[in-house]
Amino acid sequence: MTRGQGKYGGLLRCGLIDIQVIASGSTGNCYKITAGTDVLIIECGIRFRLIREAFKFQLSRVCGCLLTHEHQDHAKAAKDIMKAGVPVYMSAGTAENLSLTGHRAKIVKPLVKFQVGGFTVLPFPVEHDASEPLGFLIQGKSGEKLLFCTDTYYVKYRFKGVNYFLIECNYSSKILAENIASGFVSPSMESRIKRSHFELERVKEFFRANDLRKCRGIWLIHVSRGNGDPELFKSEIEGVSGVPVHVEVASLAQRLEV
Repeated sequence: MTRGQGKYGGLLRCGLIDIQVIASGSTGNCYKITAGTDVLIIECGIRFRLIREAFKFQLSRVCGCLLTHEHQDHAKAAKDIMKAGVPVYMSAGTAENLSLTGHRAKIVKPLVKFQVGGFTVLPFPVEHDASEPLGFLIQGKSGEKLLFCTDTYYVKYRFKGVNYFLIECNYSSKILAENIASGFVSPSMESRIKRSHFELERVKEFFRANDLRKCRGIWLIHVSRGNGDPELFKSEIEGVSGVPVHVEVASLAQRLEV
C-alpha cells in the first residue's frame, strides 16, 4: 500500500481500488474512486472548476457521482456535474431539496442495489439533519468492497467483507466539552454537532461491531478542525481495529474559496 500527497490531497493505491481525497471537511467534500477503467465521484461539494481540474478535465471517464445528502459542502457542484454529462445518484429527498431533475438525476432507494459502470452500489440510511441521507457500500468488478459513510451520528447496520472504509470521525466529546466551556463553541452548535456527526467513541463502537477480517485500510474523513484531533483519532481507531488508519484533514478545501 502506498500513499502519495499531491495538490489535491492523498492518492491511496490499495489493491485494485485507488482512492483520491480531493477535499474533506465542513468547507467541501469530494472523493475519486478508480477501479480499472471505472471512475466514480463521491460527493461534489466544491466548485465545479476545481473538480474538473482535479480530474484533469477528463470527466468523460466518470461513470457517475454518488451524493449522500443535500448540504452544500457535499452537493455544491451537483447541477454542473449533471450538465457535464455525469449522472448523479441520490435519494428522492436529496433530489427534491436540491431541485435536481432530468435524465441524469438518478433516484435510488435505500437498501436496493444499483449499478454505476462497473461498480455495484448498496445505499443505506444514515442519521443526519437532512432529507433521506445515505451511506454507500461500493463493490468493484474485482470484488473489493469500499464503505463510504459521512455526516451521521450513528450507523445501525453491520457489514462483512469490507476491504476499505472511508468514514467520518468528526469530533471528540471531550474536546467539544472543552470548547464549549471556553466559549469557542456555542450550546446551540453543540446540539447540532451531536445530532449530525460521528463522534470518536461511536466510531470505535462501529468498528468493534463490524467484521474487519478482510479490511486493509481505514480512512477517517470530515474531521473537525476545532473539535477533532487527527493524531488521537488515528491512534484510537488503530487500537480498536488493528488496521492501518489514515486521517484526511480538509486538504484541498482548506486552500480554496469554496
